[in-house]
Order: sequence, then C-alpha cells, then structure tokens
Amino acid sequence: MEIVAADIGGTHARFAIAEIREGRVASLGSETTLKTAAHASLPQAWEAFKRRLDRPLPSAAGIAMAGPIQGKILKLTNNPWMIRLASIGDELGVDQLALINDFGAVGHAVAQLDPDHFRHLCGPDQPLPAQGVISIIGPGTGLGVAQLLRRDGHYHVIESEGGHVDFAPLDSLEDRILDLLRSRYRRVSVERVASGLGLANIYQSLAQIEGQPIAYHDERELWEAAMGGTDQLAAAALDRFLLTLGAAAGDMALAHGADAVVIAGGLGARLADRLADSGFPTRFVAKGRFERRMETLPVKLITHPQPGLFGAAAAFAQEFGR
Repeated sequence: MEIVAADIGGTHARFAIAEIREGRVASLGSETTLKTAAHASLPQAWEAFKRRLDRPLPSAAGIAMAGPIQGKILKLTNNPWMIRLASIGDELGVDQLALINDFGAVGHAVAQLDPDHFRHLCGPDQPLPAQGVISIIGPGTGLGVAQLLRRDGHYHVIESEGGHVDFAPLDSLEDRILDLLRSRYRRVSVERVASGLGLANIYQSLAQIEGQPIAYHDERELWEAAMGGTDQLAAAALDRFLLTLGAAAGDMALAHGADAVVIAGGLGARLADRLADSGFPTRFVAKGRFERRMETLPVKLITHPQPGLFGAAAAFAQEFGR
C-alpha cells in the first residue's frame, strides 16, 4: 500500500510517498521540502504537496513531528503550527494515521534500514545486533536520545529526553566551562554542550577563559570556521564538542544497557569524517570499570539522507502494515 510520509520540523516540512509491504518500508519516493513559514498550517502545507505531486494523495500517513506527541493540541518546537489530535485525520483526509516524535521516527528508521545505510565509526566492525538494545544519539538543534529494543524478530522504539540529563565535566577545562555556563543557564544539561548550539557555548567559554574576543556571533559562521580550521579557537571548541559528544554517547549506552550505538542527527552526518579520528572514541569507552564492556560496542553513523521521512513511514508500517 501507499502512504504519505511526512517529517515536520521547525523550519521545514518534508513529504514523500512511501510504499509499505509486509510491515516494512519497501520504498520511499523523492522528497518534497516546504518551508513551514510559507504555510499557515499543516493542512495548508499538505495541500501544497498535493499540488506539486499533481495526483490524489493516499488516505494513510505516517507523520513525524518535532515535539512531544501528547495532549489535545500539539505545539511543535520552533514551529507556529497548532495541531489538534482529534481532527487532524479529517483535516488531512486520511483514515489511517501514525503520529510519532521526530527522533522516535529516527529509531524506527534504524530498526528497518538495511546495513548499507550505516557507516562504522568505532568499536567492533560488525552489524547492528538482531537482538538487544541499540542506543540512538542525535546531535542537531538539540540532542535527541532514543532506545531501540529488538527481540524475537520484533522491535520497540522507546523515546526519551536523555539529552536533558546534567552535563558532567571530565577534566579541569570542562570544570571551568561548566562554571561559566552556570552563570548563563539555571541548569546546564548535556544538550547545552553537545548539540548545534553547544559549539557556540563552548567557543564563548573558551574565549572568556583565554581572554580573547568573540569573533563569531553567527552560528553558521562559527561552524564553518571550526570545520575549516581557519580559526584556532573555533577549532579547539569543535575538538571539545566531539569529546563531550563521545562521553555523552557512552553515558547513554551505559544507562540503556546497550549492545550497540547509532549516531544520527544533522550534525552527525556533517561530522561523519571527523568523529572516528577525534576524541569521540576515547571518551566513549572511558567509563572506568566498564571500559572493557564499552570496547565491545559497535558504534555506527546512520547515512540515509532522510531518516525522519523513512522513519515516519516505518512507524506506520509497524502499526498498520502487518
């Protein structure tokens, strides 16, 4: 059967037609990306997708949304659309609808994607396990965290707010970074350091520690300088970011009792060529008495270009496709 797959974020709404067969995603069509600011609501964007496709849309859909799927009205993160759960199916003209959090959708993508959509980062170079727990960590605008439990040919995606656990400094420099961030935030979560905005927080803290002026106030310019190595302080901030991400990913794996880890998120893909050769692997396994166990965990990077869209379709397939 065909369904509409949608991935609704703060800035963009992405749509595609997916084919579901035997409880899995058989194919995902080409993506249509719309700016959320250009449309007053999800139904309006839905109609715009329909006009671009120039064909009737299927009466079934899997939709991933950037925000918690709870309550009567969904308020999306960084998106002005208001979505009423009781009427959204009628408004979109669908009679089968799977709604899921955007990072939960990534968990479904990890569950159903073929092995060639994963790139080995560190640990044993072996496939993701068919049984057990996989921790999924997604540095992006925030820090997404989910668990995938595989057992007896079935799977369950467990969403979490793991990105909001406390930031735990591991050396004297991180102690100083934490002290400085405490003057700006009531509470310093790991997301304040190991997400898109985290690079700016680290960079500004290092500038203060070094007594240097802050040369970059634009996040995009800072990332370009850090990735390109054109500014020593920005590059140092990126090195520290990767250390912190490795420590956070290892912490999540320990907390979940994981058998493997997958790095997702927009920054994960952007940093693909740096993660393995950075401080990430060392910090990932540096867990004291559990270091040997951490060394046994394969760590992969998801490489599918649209895991949110694929995951939205996969969530529908799991709920309705069998």
